[in-house]
This record gives sequence, C-alpha cells and structure tokens, in this order.
Amino acid sequence: MTLYGIPNCTTVKKARAWLAERSIEVMFHDFKKQGVDAVWLQQVIMQTGWQALLNTRGTTWRKLSDADKAAASDEAGAINLMLAQSSVIKRPVLEHEGRYYLGFAEDQYQAILGA
Repeated sequence: MTLYGIPNCTTVKKARAWLAERSIEVMFHDFKKQGVDAVWLQQVIMQTGWQALLNTRGTTWRKLSDADKAAASDEAGAINLMLAQSSVIKRPVLEHEGRYYLGFAEDQYQAILGA
C-alpha cells in the first residue's frame, strides 16, 4: 500500500495521521522528491478519470496562467501539466490492492481498509 502526495499538504497530513493512529503501515511517495511519471498518471487516470485527478481547487491551479489552464482542458494537456507541476494532482492518492483512491475522508478509508 502506498500513499502519494506532498508532505506539507494538510489533507496528506490528516491521512498519514489517521493511518498511523491505526498502526496501518503505508509507504509514502513524495511527489516533490520522488516525482511523478506518465505511466503512473495513466494508471490512476484509467480508474479515476483525469478530471478527478486534476486538482482545480488548489492554490497552484489558481496561480496558473489562463493559457496553462486552457492547455489542461483535455487528458493529454492535463497529464503534461501534472508532470510539470505535481502540486496540481489531487492528493493524497492511496494505492491499495491495485486500486487508486483520491483525497481523504475517514469513512472512505475505513471502508477501504476495514479499520
């Protein structure tokens, strides 16, 4: 099981704390230090859709130019943007038993992990 995200992200911190409180071991993949690749993005997108994976509610998105936002209006453009700026990826992304789950909510994690 792997949790993908950025360590200083509030939602990632909540997910990591929730997992730690329940002694659930999880590997952490730091987008900033370990990067993101197109193959991984494609795998996640196949399950979640690119629109769900592209975080259009965050600060990074709001700071983008209109041209950059427009370029991310289809899957290929969104992937290019996520490769260039991993902060626009919805986080955390939890990979568990070959499935990907976006964001963090206690009830969602309880259902996924039975914890």
